[in-house]
Amino acid sequence: MKKFTLLLISLLCLYSCTKKTEDTDMNRKQLRHVVLFKFKKEAPPEAIKIIEDSFIGLSTRIKTIKSFEWGLNNSPEGLDKGLTHCFFVTFDSEKDRDEYLPHPSHQEFVAILKPHLEDAVVVDYWAN
Repeated sequence: MKKFTLLLISLLCLYSCTKKTEDTDMNRKQLRHVVLFKFKKEAPPEAIKIIEDSFIGLSTRIKTIKSFEWGLNNSPEGLDKGLTHCFFVTFDSEKDRDEYLPHPSHQEFVAILKPHLEDAVVVDYWAN
C-alpha cells in the first residue's frame, strides 16, 4: 500500500504541476487534499451514487474549496488495492482546509459515507 500511495502522490504532484486552472494564479501555492475510497462489497450502486453527488455538492456549499474534481479509477496496472474513487480538493491555505474538515456540510457527507466505506486514503500536500 505504501508503494501505491507514493506512486499516486508522485503522479498527482506531476499532474498539479502541469495542469492549468482557470480560476487560479499559477504562481501561488495551493494545498491539495486527495481522497481515495474503497467501498464495501455490499454497498449498493445507488448509495455510491448518492455519496458521489454529496461529495461533488460540497464544492458549492463550502466557500473555502477553491477547486474540485473527481473520477473513477481506470488504471490497468492493478495496483489500486480496491480503491475506486479519487477526489481532488484544492484550498488556498491550511486554515481553509481546517475550516472545511469540521464544516457541517462535510460532516453530513461523512455520515452518509461511513456505512458504505471499507477503506480510505487521504493525503494533503502543498503543490509546487
